[in-house]
Amino acid sequence: MDAKGRVQDMMRLMASKVRTVADTIEDDEVDSFIREILAAERVYVMGAGRSGLVAKAFAMRLMHLGLRSYVVGETITPAIEPSDMIIAFSGSGNTKTVADISETAKEIGATVGLITSNKDSRIGKIADSIVVIESQRDAVTDDSHEYEIRQMMGEHRSFAPLGTIFETTAMIFSDALVSRLMEITATDEGELKRRHTNIE
Repeated sequence: MDAKGRVQDMMRLMASKVRTVADTIEDDEVDSFIREILAAERVYVMGAGRSGLVAKAFAMRLMHLGLRSYVVGETITPAIEPSDMIIAFSGSGNTKTVADISETAKEIGATVGLITSNKDSRIGKIADSIVVIESQRDAVTDDSHEYEIRQMMGEHRSFAPLGTIFETTAMIFSDALVSRLMEITATDEGELKRRHTNIE
């Protein structure tokens, strides 16, 4: 406990990695993603584990923007329709439960969006729009069960454990995406505040 600033150094290292990832994101991928969101009647979001928490935060912000958004798996989430979009947050793009749901949504006719570090993945093969936000990940023996492996085995070997950089970058990206959507839709912060919960 005698090394001062160790946590702060880790924060700086993470921030540097996020900046590096931001520099690799393709403008056309982001533009396509935004077009799909704005064209959708409703937006459904999902992810496993911590990626699922990022997805929930994104759904909340979309609601604040005035868009109709739902989290897959919640009791009040309605049936998806062809006019809707489903957005998966999945670092591997192969997490079994998330991929299964994405394929079902695609079969129904919904648009599939993917935020991932693996474009050439099970979900990537069916996605209508993909944003790649991380290009380097620790190896996983069977990434179709990546989330389960991470939870039970802790096999990732990274300065930011268990996919932290993907999830952190996904959170920052989704918040930045909301800021861009605010500009496009001419929505000011006051409107977001008015839609924020007032019964807590």
